Amino acid sequence: MRLEIRCLGPWEVEADGEPVQIAGARRVGVLARLALAAGRSVAAERLLSDVWESSSAATAGKQVHIVISKLREAFAAHGGAELIETVPGGYRLAMEPDHVDAHAFTSLAGRARAAHAGGSLATADALFRGALGLWRGTALAEVDATWARIESDRLEAERLAVLEDHADLRLSAGEHRALAGELAAYVSTHPLRERPAAQLMLALYRDGRAPEALEVYQRLRRIMVEELGVEPGTEIRELQQAVLVKDPELDLPPEHRAEPGRPVAPAELPAGTQAFTARAAEIERLRADLTGDSGTEQPGSGPTGGFKAEPPGTALTGATRGEPPRTGAAGGGAVTVISGPGGIGKSALAVHVAHTVARRFTDGVIYVDLHGSTAGLTPLTPVEALRHLLRSLGLDGTAVPVDAEEAAARYRSLTAAGHLLVILDNARDARQVRSLLPAGPGCRVLVTSRDPLVTLDNARHLRLGRLDDTEAVALLARVAGAGRVEAEPEAALEIARLCGGFPLALRIMGARLAARPDWSPADLAVRLADATRRLDLLEYADLAVRASIAVSHEQLREEPGRRDAARLLALLGLVDLPTHTLATTAALTDWTERRAETALEHLTDARLLEPAESGRYRMHDLVRLYAREQQVPDDDRAGAAGRVLDHYLATAQQACTLLFGGGVVNGMVPTERPGEELTTLADANDWVRRERDNLLATARQAARDAHSPAANLANAIIWLFERRGWFPELIEVTEEALRLTEEEQDWTARAYLLQGLGGIHQQLGRFRTGVTHLEEGLACWDRAGQPDNKAGILNDLGVTYTVMGRYDDAHAALEAALAIIERTKRKDRESYVRNNRVHVFYRQGRHEEAVSEARHALALTEESGDTGDLGIANDSLADAYRACGMLSDAVGKYRRAIELQRTAGFAVGTAVSCWWLGHTLYDLGRHEEARESWQESLEILREARLLTPAEVAGYLAQPIPDTPVPIRNQL
Repeated sequence: MRLEIRCLGPWEVEADGEPVQIAGARRVGVLARLALAAGRSVAAERLLSDVWESSSAATAGKQVHIVISKLREAFAAHGGAELIETVPGGYRLAMEPDHVDAHAFTSLAGRARAAHAGGSLATADALFRGALGLWRGTALAEVDATWARIESDRLEAERLAVLEDHADLRLSAGEHRALAGELAAYVSTHPLRERPAAQLMLALYRDGRAPEALEVYQRLRRIMVEELGVEPGTEIRELQQAVLVKDPELDLPPEHRAEPGRPVAPAELPAGTQAFTARAAEIERLRADLTGDSGTEQPGSGPTGGFKAEPPGTALTGATRGEPPRTGAAGGGAVTVISGPGGIGKSALAVHVAHTVARRFTDGVIYVDLHGSTAGLTPLTPVEALRHLLRSLGLDGTAVPVDAEEAAARYRSLTAAGHLLVILDNARDARQVRSLLPAGPGCRVLVTSRDPLVTLDNARHLRLGRLDDTEAVALLARVAGAGRVEAEPEAALEIARLCGGFPLALRIMGARLAARPDWSPADLAVRLADATRRLDLLEYADLAVRASIAVSHEQLREEPGRRDAARLLALLGLVDLPTHTLATTAALTDWTERRAETALEHLTDARLLEPAESGRYRMHDLVRLYAREQQVPDDDRAGAAGRVLDHYLATAQQACTLLFGGGVVNGMVPTERPGEELTTLADANDWVRRERDNLLATARQAARDAHSPAANLANAIIWLFERRGWFPELIEVTEEALRLTEEEQDWTARAYLLQGLGGIHQQLGRFRTGVTHLEEGLACWDRAGQPDNKAGILNDLGVTYTVMGRYDDAHAALEAALAIIERTKRKDRESYVRNNRVHVFYRQGRHEEAVSEARHALALTEESGDTGDLGIANDSLADAYRACGMLSDAVGKYRRAIELQRTAGFAVGTAVSCWWLGHTLYDLGRHEEARESWQESLEILREARLLTPAEVAGYLAQPIPDTPVPIRNQL
């Protein structure tokens, strides 16, 4: 059992990723006391004295023994009853110290200082950030005892020292501008600490702000004299003199400039509205909220506002290299809500302002449309939005938690020291937004919503009203052309008034004038004067958009060469695809790809589609809503959607056949359409990568139709996504398909899906959940009257039990699977089961049997010739060789496994083989080669977005790195 104890903030205990409930102040106190001495014994008398604050030897044994027994009972429920050992005179928590965050913090800080001293700035930077990122609040806050307060003060003092050491590193790397704002907040919170005051003075001086640097000294001196009756120390007094005379020694020498490693910052802002105008007061206020200044200078050129005090655990070391804005509410970045009715220009304003300040946010800008009030679209759930945010921050696959609370915690951790701008556009309500707010005081959030979100804590609010007449006419002129508007000022003013000051309505009117040069502003004003024409425009902005789209659609219908495009628009509304390709459009319409491409291009010319990445097209949400409203005959409607589903199912099954071999993939079914042609492994891998989002969307849509082959598509997707670690969305899709199989009592499809779902949970480390799904799958095969099909699930149960350490259970499950395979003569499955038995044998110390079984499994796999399976079989033989000491033989097999799995596109499997190759090389004394192999494994995981660059640096900073989280549950 892997135990994790976190006390640098709210008390948390986890066993194998699952929370352990520790009730009672004394139990928490005893466990905390043992945890801070992890791996070392603590005398019973010391426990009694510290936790009970009494040293009565007469009661020590009984009182401490009761609490220890209760703690053991709590761990026993998670398979760890022996974690607390009894030793002569006391007790010992048998766990690695680094699994306690306080010890991990000290260890990381020590390695960071050593790396800094050795000149490895990138490594030191990553380690400092890793250490400070462990802090979530006040240390040992829940333990109310003298010893805990002493430890808390010690840890807090060490945290401050680490913050200041990191500031020295960043100053040496030329980050004085970013540090100036952060240190100002820190110094105001700790006004008597001379070192950060000196750092702030140097940062300000290097940023060309010498007068402010001298003010920092005068403020420090005044406080010290008034409160302590002493003058500042020699070092800072000398620094003040150096600032006064502009000593060149204070300048940063070019040869000392260095840039610690960091990921590429996201830059997700949509294009701004070219016709944006007016709103000068609102722009100034929003810029002040985001940056701390109220000027109108160009982005990044103005002064920085002051920071408020940081909360406990907030790192002043955010991943920043620019000019930080001021801090907002304690516990996270400042939040500003822009609210108002539909069509008032909330999103346009937010995006416009964000573009003007984006350069100041050196960790990037993330944009999420929450679809809170988009007709026809379901608002994003908080966990869906969190997945977007985490992907934007560099994570994907198993690194993105499935659980909403876990995802929110991961997001808070990644943003705790960040300098990020987050745009949450089109929010439905405060509940949708709360978990999406970043934790770092250097972060800023702009939220737009029709709801004022008044219950959102510590938020600033801007209620957006209509444009006045002058601003409205200016906007109309920007869109329609200044000459035409200036030629008829009274008509232009009448249009502005009839539009009620709504920017969306004004833009539509301006666009109509621009598109019709034969119309004058007076002509349009006359048309708008008719209330029956004006009502939708003024009162229902979305209906006005509908009318605008309808004009373009009708124009397509009127031109003989574009009628296909008009028909296609309605058909595209039948499918919920993020992007449209030639192949899917041809399937949807039952046309040739050439005919489909022509229609797609006509829709793009009419601005009813937007070009996406190469060969793809995207439909705006409002255009999609309009398309859904168009009439499509029932026969065409059912046939079109069904053809798209068949297209994806057929192509997905082709990809499975190429990647895994058709005989082993569960649930393969014939389809009416051939799908997209894939001929090579590279074709299959490339198609899966490009169609990831569309596959998920198609599976979700299929799950809403009781008569669709949703289970078959979900099953194929499981096979395609599993080896890439794309699990969170996969769980949702599978569970939706399972709902349909239960309603239809399709026990065969349900068994296949439960097998896939069980395997997913196993790889996520949710072993009990995985076992539950697999056992239910066995029951489904019985209900289907097909007990001979249990072999696959029994095999997966064997894998799960092996990872859990239940080797006898694993062996029994694999033996049962092998018996079925031998009885049914399914040679294509025998290699899988024997391959998995290898890992049971060598874990049980049965090394000769492990090697023999691995060779047998490899020989069976060679008969099939499947590339991916051969890679896995070579990896297992390498594991067996390594376990029995045949290290040189293991190296060769690991290298062959890497080559084959890389060819098959098995990213996670390739990373696993690279990792254990590294350990094998290390054991052979080939340490440099070992480190190269570990680095290759970590880079694969980073490229798969299962680790961040900082996490990779943290692992590489260890002499012998810990096994990375994404591969810990792999055989």
